[in-house]
Amino acid sequence: MATIKKAKSILDRSLDYLLGTMIVAMTLIIIYQIFTRNFLDFTPRWTEELALLLLIWIAFIGIAIGFRDNLHIGVGVFVGLMPKTIQKKIDLITKVLVIAMSIIFIYYGFRFTFLMHGSLMAGTGLPQSFLYSAIPVSGILTFIYGVEMFFKDAIHEDFDDDAKEAMEAAK
Repeated sequence: MATIKKAKSILDRSLDYLLGTMIVAMTLIIIYQIFTRNFLDFTPRWTEELALLLLIWIAFIGIAIGFRDNLHIGVGVFVGLMPKTIQKKIDLITKVLVIAMSIIFIYYGFRFTFLMHGSLMAGTGLPQSFLYSAIPVSGILTFIYGVEMFFKDAIHEDFDDDAKEAMEAAK
């Protein structure tokens, strides 16, 4: 079990560093594109495409990170108002749906990635499959974090006192 926890910790840190690096790279590419367009009167073909490619990868990996850190918008307000037995059933259904979604991402993501392998992106010359491979990678990561969710008691957070007060005031 310690080995699994260590591997997960390494995966978590690696993803955080990877996303941070991608965000910095995307920002620098966009700054370069703006500089060349405004001061040198030309725009390199690859800058917009590469920035978009990074944005897509950031978004899809962000899906998995959102499940890992329990950051996705949920219906916790309504779940919190239900009896505990129903809350547990909703938690189980949610966990199963996350894993089912990840399997769909993996299956159809790989199919689409292989389908697009023959096409090239115009600006960078990279295969289109590089762009679409973000889908199955996100699916694999989401599957890992979805399985991990089964070992947590609940994925719906309890409200703190301020949130409960806000709910009462809204009534």
